[in-house]
Amino acid sequence: MSRKVACVIVSWNGREDTLDCLGSLRRMRKPYPLDVIVVDNGSADHTARAVSQKYPGIAVIRLSENAGFAAGNNRGAELAFRRGCAIIWFLNNDTFVDQGALSAVDAFDDPNVGLVGSKIYFAAGHEYHRTRYSGLEKGHVIWYAGGIIDWNNMYASHRGVDLVDDGRFDDPVETDFITGCSLFARAETLRSTGMFDERYFLYLEDVDLSLRVRRAGYRCVYYPKSVVWHKNASTSGRPGNRTQDYYLTRNRLLAGFRYAPLRTRFALIREGIGVLLYGTPVRKRAVRDAFTFRYGKQYEPEI
Repeated sequence: MSRKVACVIVSWNGREDTLDCLGSLRRMRKPYPLDVIVVDNGSADHTARAVSQKYPGIAVIRLSENAGFAAGNNRGAELAFRRGCAIIWFLNNDTFVDQGALSAVDAFDDPNVGLVGSKIYFAAGHEYHRTRYSGLEKGHVIWYAGGIIDWNNMYASHRGVDLVDDGRFDDPVETDFITGCSLFARAETLRSTGMFDERYFLYLEDVDLSLRVRRAGYRCVYYPKSVVWHKNASTSGRPGNRTQDYYLTRNRLLAGFRYAPLRTRFALIREGIGVLLYGTPVRKRAVRDAFTFRYGKQYEPEI
């Protein structure tokens, strides 16, 4: 199999994060040929110009408006396909990578592997519980060490989140889903299963893709030799903001109605009715949009 890799980075008003991420990619070991593609999602902070000036060899796709995380990644993947890349690495712009991050490509030696995910730490100072950790522990607190789907309640969670890494997550394992924060995909897998579903716009499009890939008979593998640090919700604001609340609420219903067992779907309908009666305005809007099939960009992310 060809080992040519395309790293696709979507940026929306994240110029400094994007430049920092690109700097870490430049310092990374490159055992395989690497193309880098930055998709500027209609930013107002001149991200595209800054990237082109500092890194003139990097391909930049300029979109006229914020098309969302899913659509932005798809536009980047389409260019990667045209360039003949065999592996596509979707990487959040608010990350920086370890020198050995490209080792994830080795997992594709198994022809049954369709998606691969890195071990991801919170970037120091970006933990959910910032006062819990010592200075030496920061930078080693796990954000993602595999994905877990609770089918009874239709929740997707990260294995190991908030734990200081003590080595227990150092073995590659098959996992329920790969986070889109650092997701390596075999190009031929994406061609057969389809890319990110743009109805999600933002959040849970990675869960949806993982489930389609697994249903097609491919494996999703967590590969901890590939390490990334994540600034966590840097683009959409702090965790728990209204943007995140809206899209997670709405998209959880979209994914649940598509993939969950029948009893869980009925439970989601009952839960949604409760939100419509007693929920916050943002969650009421999210449930109403889900029930009336209003997907895509329905709530403007906050800068």
